[in-house]
This record gives sequence, C-alpha cells and structure tokens, in this order.
Amino acid sequence: MELLHGAVRPYPWGSRTAIAALQGRRMPTEQPEAELWFGAHPADPATLDDGRPLTALISAEPGVLGEDLVKRYGRRLPFMLKVLAAEQPLSLQAHPDAEQAEQGYARENREEVPLDAPERSYVDTHHKPELVCALSEFEALCGFRDPRTSADALGGLDVPELASIVALLRQDDPGQALREAVTTLLTLPREHRTELVGKAVAAAGRAEEHPVHGREYTMLVELGKRYPSDSGVLVALLLNHVFLRPGEALFMPAGNMHAYLRGVGVEVMAASDNVLRGGLTGKHVDVPELLRVLRFEVLSDPRVADVPTGPGVSEWRVPVEEFRLSRLLLDAGAAQQWLDAAGPAVVLCWSGQLRLDDGERPITLRPGQAAFVRADSPKVFVSGFGEGYCAQVPRDTASVT
Repeated sequence: MELLHGAVRPYPWGSRTAIAALQGRRMPTEQPEAELWFGAHPADPATLDDGRPLTALISAEPGVLGEDLVKRYGRRLPFMLKVLAAEQPLSLQAHPDAEQAEQGYARENREEVPLDAPERSYVDTHHKPELVCALSEFEALCGFRDPRTSADALGGLDVPELASIVALLRQDDPGQALREAVTTLLTLPREHRTELVGKAVAAAGRAEEHPVHGREYTMLVELGKRYPSDSGVLVALLLNHVFLRPGEALFMPAGNMHAYLRGVGVEVMAASDNVLRGGLTGKHVDVPELLRVLRFEVLSDPRVADVPTGPGVSEWRVPVEEFRLSRLLLDAGAAQQWLDAAGPAVVLCWSGQLRLDDGERPITLRPGQAAFVRADSPKVFVSGFGEGYCAQVPRDTASVT
C-alpha cells in the first residue's frame, strides 16, 4: 500500500472552502478549488510519500496493477477517484464512448491540433462514464427527460418565440423530438439566442411560484443571469433536474448530457479527460461534435441505488468494466476484512479515521487522505471509525492472486 497525496484542480466553478476544510487547511483559499484527484491521469497524477507521481510507480512496477489489468489496459490505472466541490454550475456536457474517443483523438491528431490547445476536444483515446455520490446536498442536470414534460415546462413560460421548440418536443417520436429541439437550440444565431434567453428568463422570473415547474424556473433564472447569451440555459429545461441527499448517487454513461450545478461529491470515472461542451461555460464549446456523440434518448431516472455487501459496506453497481465504488461506514471498534488482492484500489477517508492493515505496512487515513492498494498486496483489513470510499476494478476484470 502507498499513501497518496491528491492533486487539487483550481477550476473557476469550485469552492474556496470545501476541499480545504476536508483537508484541514486554512480557508477560504486564494482561488477556487474544484476537484481533488486521486489517480494516475497524466494531466495531474496523485503523488506518493516519496514525491514520485503514481504514474511513475505504475510505469516502474506494472505488477501493482495486476497481470490481467496490464493485458487489458496497458500500464495505466483505468479509473480515477476524485472529490468534486461545485459552488457554480459546471458546463453542459457529454462524454464520448470508446469508439468515438479513438476516432476523435485520431482526427484531431491528423488536423495537428496541439494536445494542450484550448480548442481541442479529445485529449486521450478513452471513454469517460462516471458515477458521483453526494457528500452534501447535491443538485444536478442529468440526462434527457420525457420531451413532453419539457414541452410543458417551456410552454408554461408563455413566450411566443418558444412555440416552435415546444412543437418539436411534442412529436410522437421522443428521440426525434429531442434531436430536433436540442439541435435547433444549440445552433441558434447569437443575436437570436440572446433575445430568446432574455425573454425566457424574464418569464421564468415571473413564474417562480409555479406549482409544478417553479424550481426549474428558479434554476433557469439563475443560469440566465450567469449566461445571458447561452442557449444552453434553455436546453437545461430538457434535462432531469435532480436533487441528491448525502449518500445518493448518479450514473452518467457515454452520450448523456449533464451539468452538475452545486454540491460536494465523491466521483469515480474511467480515467479520461474527454469532454464535449455545449454551453454554460467560458471554455471551448464544440456543438457539432457534441451533437454527434449525444444519445437522444430518455433517461427516466439517472439515480443508482447502492447495494449492501457486508456489515457497514455498500456498493454502487454500474455497467462499466473500469471501476466500481464502495462506501464504508465504520463504528468505533469495528473491524472487518474489506479488500483483498483483487485490487488495485484507491481508498479515500471522508470522515473519522481509517486504518488499513495488510500485515506489512499499515496506513492510517484522516479526512481528505487516500491510499493506493496494490494488486499484489496481501489481504487488507480496515478498522477505526468514520466514512470511507473505495474505487477499484470489478472483481471479474481484476487480477486475483
């Protein structure tokens, strides 16, 4: 096992208090801290106690991943665990599937787009399904809802200029309705969308007490104030508006449009940084490519429930080969076997104090600290008290020794 020091990512939408408070640092911080990465992504790998990046350990000792993982993914950790702290909305976005990522990466290479160019959409060849578990009250937009419900919400604003969009959403074929409405909204000329967003936001401000769509209209007003010329503000009404309590989780497969609006969560994903943005951001927006990868299908409920797997242990099971996420709730004095040599794994302490013991080199984790459990580690026992999260590869794709 190895103690990991996470990499802080200072995106503008982040919090000046949440991650610092977790780690016991002075706050507010000088700049927003949005994410705390515990992984081996080359953009910002976690570091070991000796100062080496986790990527260096994996490159020098691929056995830490296990033989099967090296055969499947090469010398790379196929998942990343992070803490996400959003005080402002993230961009409206979707992620490509594996085939789309390979094709997009190759295409931009042929076009000689520099890997670090702000207009680059594909920075690696991997897909990026993701699972986020709320650690605080968490608000998000996730997946398209029934377009008829969206038509009711947009129609309720009583803005004549939205009538054509409402009509598109009322088509019999939900997929066609979503495709045509989203495409129309995201390709509006700037002068038209500024006027349309302005009228919709003004109408929403007058209707925030609406008995059915009031919270959505409040969201629309808030987004419109931040992005008054962005038709993504209107696309937001086509998505599921979800509120999570701590311990509840969302799963976002490839091609599903989403935007996390506010809250703190622990997130695990396939180790990729490919993002196709459609709005609500100052970063590069690639509408044609986003429309190409989007899945215009209704996602009735993006929530995923955890399944108990043992005393104090539960797991979110999602159809992804690269990762699974477990939560551990320990009472003082409790001790149990939690992990075995099916790793690799990353274990994060969220609260309390967790002691990981493999019989060779015990590690005690405090809030905001994490450990990397090697695939060639002996059985690992955990004791202590508090709340922790473990990301690892599903057992049927991991190396078992």
